[in-house]
Amino acid sequence: MIHVCSLAALPETVKATGASHILTVMANVNQVQRPVSVLEANHLKVSMDDITEHMDGFVAPSDLHIEQVLNFVRGWNRSAPLVVHCYAGISRSTASAFAAACMLNPHRDEISIARQIRQASPIAQPNRLIVSLADKALQRDGRMVRALDEMGPGNMTVEGRPFRVDLD
Repeated sequence: MIHVCSLAALPETVKATGASHILTVMANVNQVQRPVSVLEANHLKVSMDDITEHMDGFVAPSDLHIEQVLNFVRGWNRSAPLVVHCYAGISRSTASAFAAACMLNPHRDEISIARQIRQASPIAQPNRLIVSLADKALQRDGRMVRALDEMGPGNMTVEGRPFRVDLD
């Protein structure tokens, strides 16, 4: 199971879920303190800004970032939950969780995964660039991006509330 949360909710989400792995996708990853219950080797920090196009002074999500995320998820044995978080728990984390769910379920319809995310979190707003790069990496032929369109925009808020994405 994958749980998505904000940086502020990370310690309580890890504790409540018994997560064994953490995926951090945000700028300033060095500010993240890994809960002691998670081994250092089971925590990947990917530093990127929440932008959808290249901008001076910011780090846009890239193919390398997506490769790191997908390789980390491939190494997760799924015996305990994975927590994916960004700063607010709305955009980078939801896009990364969507990519993970699509990768781990290669035959599952992308729209059904997107609908599940929307049902679990009315404020989820997956970063479109991350999803587009993951779509390409997973050879989903644009279906992940089209699923975002089907999902529609999330309700506006400052910080997301933790939610989970079921894998089956």
